[in-house]
Amino acid sequence: MNQHTEKRPDWDEYFMDIAHVVARRGNCSRRKVAAVIVSDRRVISTGYNGTPRGIANCCDGGCPRCASDAPSGENLGECICAHAEENAIVQAAYHGISVRDSALYCTLSPCLMCTKMIINAGIREVIYETEYHFTEQARRLFSEAGVLCRQIQR
Repeated sequence: MNQHTEKRPDWDEYFMDIAHVVARRGNCSRRKVAAVIVSDRRVISTGYNGTPRGIANCCDGGCPRCASDAPSGENLGECICAHAEENAIVQAAYHGISVRDSALYCTLSPCLMCTKMIINAGIREVIYETEYHFTEQARRLFSEAGVLCRQIQR
């Protein structure tokens, strides 16, 4: 296709494409995940998974749990990496940007901890691409809180 006939991405594709670029910055040695917070079709914050500010990057040995041979999903209480959704919300707060009534695009479905943060931050919609340990409890919380949550297929 040439530039005149190439399909223009819809908003979901556009913001999820941005999320995939953001994920490339992730420093977790196990998986690269990203979140993009959008308000009025404008990116207001991004986040990727990795160690907290000022701590050695996970991929450089900063997180002993990720550097270990612990199976996926085990010993998560020992992981010092922050999740992408958490980092996007915290980054907005750090810069004094409200995320109230915004939408959050994430490459993986949120965990229960991030679900609670998303609800408390006032985010109204979550759009994710790949499902990863998305619990029924998280779904129920989103529903009860009135947060629209949907998976997109690409």
